[in-house]
Amino acid sequence: FLIFSYHKVLMEKIFITGVSSGLGYGLAKVFLEQDAIVYGISRRAPEDLIDLGLKHRCVDLRQEDTGKETVSSMLMQVDCFDVVVLNAGKLGQIRDMGATPLVDIRDTMELNVFANKWLLDVLFSNSRSIAQVIGISSGASKSGSRGWNGYSLSKATLNMLIKLYAAEQLDTHFTSLAPGLIDTAMQDYLTQLPADARYAPLEILKAAKGTEAMPDGYRCAQKLIPLLPELLEKESGCYADIRNL
Repeated sequence: FLIFSYHKVLMEKIFITGVSSGLGYGLAKVFLEQDAIVYGISRRAPEDLIDLGLKHRCVDLRQEDTGKETVSSMLMQVDCFDVVVLNAGKLGQIRDMGATPLVDIRDTMELNVFANKWLLDVLFSNSRSIAQVIGISSGASKSGSRGWNGYSLSKATLNMLIKLYAAEQLDTHFTSLAPGLIDTAMQDYLTQLPADARYAPLEILKAAKGTEAMPDGYRCAQKLIPLLPELLEKESGCYADIRNL
């Protein structure tokens, strides 16, 4: 059995996707405040984080060829990462699976799953070593709640993607992590939807909005980062929920 170790984040090298808002922004900011060297990609540039030292490139993860080229160039001189967080993703519309066009599901899968496949391939290229990979998953990957259509499908697939890479990259510890409720633009959309008895989780989300049960991305990151060592104690490739740690 491999033994994975985790050191206090101090000048460690971190890679995060989706750093312009939400949890990705919060993680990047907290790691930067802890003096880590942080590399981040997103479609929009978070200028305030760049001012703090974030090494950033604008990348549309739906564009594989240009994305690969940009990330490969960005990481040309990087030989290792302590933590990689695959955070970027989309929710899509809440509606029944039967009413969801395939074009929408394909787009969700492209961003939430397939982009992470080519990203991992680029990250592991050139014999680059990575200590820990976190794929940001969701309780929706397990619950199969009505209305969460392509999002649930994509996050369940992400869980398996992480598990498959864990079986191949034995020197890296992988976890699919559900970070709990986070107050983001995604939640703004969900909590503004009209009440609908078909989609029961909406009322839970509306009740949590604006409370400690739904922190913003920065506060969630402050809670999540200290838990990274606990993830290393679990089997590589497993699914974990921050609410159960």
